[in-house]
Amino acid sequence: MKEGNAVEKIFEIKNVSKSFPGVKALEDVSFDIYKGTCHCLIGENGAGKSTLIKILTGAYAKNSGQILFQGKEWAPTNTREARVGGVGCIFQELNIVEKLRVEENIRLGMEKTRFGIIQKDKDDRVFKVLKRLDDTIDPKTYMEELSTAKRQICEIAKALAMDSKVLVLDEPTASLTEAEVNKLFSIISELKEQGITILYISHRLEEIMMLADTVTCLRDGRHVATVPRSEIKDRQELIRMMIGKVIVEDYVPNEVDRSTSVIEVRGLHTDKLHDINFSLYKGEILGFYGLMGAGKTEISRALSGADPYAGNILINGQDVSPRTIGKALKNGIAMVPEERRTQGCTTMLSIAANTPMMNYSTITSHGLRSQKKENEVAEMYVKKVGTSCRNVHQSVAYLSGGNQQKVVISKCLNADPNILLLDEPTRGVDVGAKQEIYRIIREMIKEGRSAIVFSSELPEILGLCDRIGLLFDGRIVKFIDNTEELDTHEIMHIVTGGEEVQHV
Repeated sequence: MKEGNAVEKIFEIKNVSKSFPGVKALEDVSFDIYKGTCHCLIGENGAGKSTLIKILTGAYAKNSGQILFQGKEWAPTNTREARVGGVGCIFQELNIVEKLRVEENIRLGMEKTRFGIIQKDKDDRVFKVLKRLDDTIDPKTYMEELSTAKRQICEIAKALAMDSKVLVLDEPTASLTEAEVNKLFSIISELKEQGITILYISHRLEEIMMLADTVTCLRDGRHVATVPRSEIKDRQELIRMMIGKVIVEDYVPNEVDRSTSVIEVRGLHTDKLHDINFSLYKGEILGFYGLMGAGKTEISRALSGADPYAGNILINGQDVSPRTIGKALKNGIAMVPEERRTQGCTTMLSIAANTPMMNYSTITSHGLRSQKKENEVAEMYVKKVGTSCRNVHQSVAYLSGGNQQKVVISKCLNADPNILLLDEPTRGVDVGAKQEIYRIIREMIKEGRSAIVFSSELPEILGLCDRIGLLFDGRIVKFIDNTEELDTHEIMHIVTGGEEVQHV
C-alpha cells in the first residue's frame, strides 16, 4: 500500500498484543507506517493508542507479535534506547527541567564527558536544528520563561538532534493557541519534506483531517482500519470508525428531586478549566463525559478539595468552596480518585486498615483506636459492597483491580458523604466487577445520596447517569438528559470539538 509518494515502510507492526492483569490492552494489531508521512492514530480513551505508543518507544514490552523498524527487529527495552535508535516521542506533559536553560535541557542526557566530567560541547548542530525550527528562541533562556509552544519546539529540536527518523506527537496542541498550532503544523510539514515520519495522536478530528496522510483507528485494543486520508470524506466518518456500534446497558431512571440542588458550581476556573457551571440534585447521578484532556479529572479534583481553583461551590445553598480534602469531607463530599493504587488506597495495608481512613471516628472510643471496631467496620463494608477476599486482614495489594476499587468505595462510603465523586470508577476492572460497582452506586443513590461520575467510557455514562455534561477542552459544551433519545455519534461529534460551547 502506498501513502502519497512514499513507498518505504519505516514501521511494520505485525499481530502485536499486550495484556495487563485483568485487561487486554492490545490484541493482534497489525498495520504499516511509511517514511516521510504523517500517520494519525485515533480512537477513544482506552482504545489502546497509548499502549501501542509505549511499546514503540520502549516504555512497555509487547507480549506477542513482531515489530520491524526500517526492516529490522524493533524491541527497545527503555525510552532512551528507542530515542538513540531513531524514535523520539513528545508527550503532552513535556519532559523538561524548568530551572535549566534551553541549551542545558536540549543536551540533557547527551552530555559529552571525560573522566566523569562534563565537557564543553563545541558542536552546535543541535542549536542549528533549534534555529531552523524557531530562530526567536535564545539557547541561554531558562525554560520556565518560555511558552508551552516554545518548550515543545525545544523538545522537538532535542529529538531531531538525536537523529530521530520517527517523531511521535501525543496530543501536542492541547495547550497551544491558534497561532502556535499553525506554527507546529508548519514544522510538521517541513519535517515530512526532510523524510522524517510523524506519528500523530489527537482527539481533535479537524487536526486529523488537516494533517493526515493516513489514519489508523483502534477500538477496544483492536485494529479497526488503516485508511488513506484521501478516502475519508468527513469527520463523521472518523467518528463512525472510532465508536462503531455502541452497546449500552438499559438506563434505569432515578427519582430525582429537581427542586433541591445539593451542590451548585459557579464560575469554576483552573489553568485547564474554563467557566464551569452546573448543579447536582438530590438523588441524581450526574455524568461528565469527554476524551483525554477534556477536564473530567480536573473538575473532580477541584470539587474534592485536592486542587486549587477559582470560583464558588455552594452546598445546600451555602458557599463552602472547599479548598482542602478535609474541608470537602466535612461538607459531605468524598471522591473515588482516578488512580486507585496511588491515590485511592494504601495497597500494602490491609482492607481493615484502609476502610476507616477517611473517617476514624467510626473506629475510635474516647480517642483511642479500637481494633475490634476497625474489623467490624471493614467486615460490614466487605459484605455491603461484595468485596471478594480471604478476610479483612488481607493486604489490598493482593486483591484484583475490581476488589481494590471496592475497598476505595468502601473507604468513601464510611465517610458518610452526601455527594460521592467517582473518577473513572471502573477503569481496569473486568465486566463482572463493573456491574457490581454500578449496583453499589445505584444502591447508594437509593439511600438518599447523590453522585457525579466522570468517565471516558460512553456506554458507562449512558447506562448509569440521569444527566450528562459533555466536555471539550476544559469547557462544558452541552448538557443532555438521559430520558431523551440520544445519538451516540452526535455525542462523539460534540466531545471531539464539533459544536460551539453552550453556556449553562
